[in-house]
Amino acid sequence: MAVATARPAVGALVPWVSRRAAIATQARTNTELGRQGLTLADHGVPIASALAGLLETDPERDLRQLHGVDAQGTFAYTGSRCVDWCGHIVGAGFTIAGNMLAGEGVITAMAQAFAGCEPEDLPARLMIALEAGQAAGGDKRGKQSASLLVASELPRGYHNLRVDDHADPVAELRRVYEVAVAHWDRVGREYGPEGQRLFGRIKY
Repeated sequence: MAVATARPAVGALVPWVSRRAAIATQARTNTELGRQGLTLADHGVPIASALAGLLETDPERDLRQLHGVDAQGTFAYTGSRCVDWCGHIVGAGFTIAGNMLAGEGVITAMAQAFAGCEPEDLPARLMIALEAGQAAGGDKRGKQSASLLVASELPRGYHNLRVDDHADPVAELRRVYEVAVAHWDRVGREYGPEGQRLFGRIKY
């Protein structure tokens, strides 16, 4: 998952990932939706059923954006009281959502970038999509933080990156991403696959 906003420390709140699912809780963020959604998904509940069920009992669901994916499908919801521009896109194996955006073109650009880019590595595709959204206007309030979070069978240091406060957070996230990728490659050259396995024990 990749996310950016005009508030600090977005990576501490919005993205929730496990080996079975990825969930974003946005707009009027409720971290319990991410936490409980992952618990349900990790116990085999399809993401669509898990997130729809959580929203049914949420008295502030009209103010929420909630979306996610798992191996069985996707789910995306934008509440009727989210701030314009707001909306979501569901694609083949991915979801994109945003609120307080410069316009619909932000998520359209992200969807086209994610679906159309060549890199097979998921973090690379997520970075490209995030950059496309920023180039299309991003958050209409401005820029402050960004995050990249991936759960993988082969975890790597660049799967868990955050920029909590920066004038151009997406560009800074790209810089940190490239530094982390280069470090991962250097560990491979110096210590081999076993070294990468040890350095790859990241949290998510």
